[in-house]
Amino acid sequence: MSERRQVNFTIVPAEAGGEPRTYANFCAVSHTPFDFTLTFCEVQPLTEHDVKQAEADHVVHAPVKAKLVVPVQFIPNLISALQEHWRVFSESQPSPGEWKGGPVH
Repeated sequence: MSERRQVNFTIVPAEAGGEPRTYANFCAVSHTPFDFTLTFCEVQPLTEHDVKQAEADHVVHAPVKAKLVVPVQFIPNLISALQEHWRVFSESQPSPGEWKGGPVH
């Protein structure tokens, strides 16, 4: 009978040779009892025509850039990581009205 051992390790993402990043500025979230689906889209500024169409249909179409399906058990760690990164990010930003430099990119 094989013996179970606990091994501690760190997972480090391996960057593929110059693989481009994918930009998204909108995320739709849905779930089933088994997994969560995160659908990332890029919403472009709307033209006059797009605005009129959205007023009529109450829908704005945006191209899907990536769709991630993750198990339910993954979500608490994702939330914790996002909260911690948001805390660090927020603490590193100047207070409103304090920034005197040029644009922040």
